[in-house]
Amino acid sequence: MSKNFNHYWRIFATGGCFAFFGFGGLLLSLLVFPIQKLVVRDVKKQKKLARKTVHLTFKFFIGLMALSGIYSFNLAQARILQDKRGHLILANHPSLIDVVVLISIIPNVDCVVKAHLFKNPFIRGVVKNTGYISNADPEGLLNDCHASLAAGNNLIIFPEGTRTTPGVSLKFQRGAANIAVRCQAKVSTVLIDFTPSALTKVVPWYKVPERKSIFTAQVIENSPAVPELSLDIVSKQVRQYNNELESFFKQYQ
Repeated sequence: MSKNFNHYWRIFATGGCFAFFGFGGLLLSLLVFPIQKLVVRDVKKQKKLARKTVHLTFKFFIGLMALSGIYSFNLAQARILQDKRGHLILANHPSLIDVVVLISIIPNVDCVVKAHLFKNPFIRGVVKNTGYISNADPEGLLNDCHASLAAGNNLIIFPEGTRTTPGVSLKFQRGAANIAVRCQAKVSTVLIDFTPSALTKVVPWYKVPERKSIFTAQVIENSPAVPELSLDIVSKQVRQYNNELESFFKQYQ
């Protein structure tokens, strides 16, 4: 296969996969989840089943991208996350598909999503039926995160709050650190590498690299320990822990 043909094929296949992703979101929202609600009446069981469905759907989507030759995925080491319970999973955020890959790895997963996704016609049915947590209400967010972790769910958060801009130093917001400290969460840190860089915040999806990108996710040990909560200095603890997390991830940038 010539270099040019391979490159153009990956552009075409990328568009096809994302079209499938959008169609899949609508299919889940309009057909699959309503059927599940008819069969399963208990609300908690509905959400659990919806999350399992999304996990399997995303797993299929990642497999489809690998099979079509768009990207390669090195996820073997990160699969240890499957055995975690009640962990706050903190990861860097270089690409558009980071959360999709992580959800495809972890069956019992929850995540904090941006409020505007609840209005996205392709995604809103997914985030509503799974019960994923909106970041719209900071006070409610903390309570929802605490309840999710206490229930044994693993909770994905990207401390940057948005995708990394290539060439720009990491800058963490304090939301993830605030949840970790106030909920006294068990934390697992995940380092994501996507080389050559693709699906970034500043590059459209059709700007496909000349060679196939490799997506690697691995759990990094020895991340900063969550300080024991002290209510009289909690703001200082959150600020310090956030700085430690940011420095920890920067060493791998």
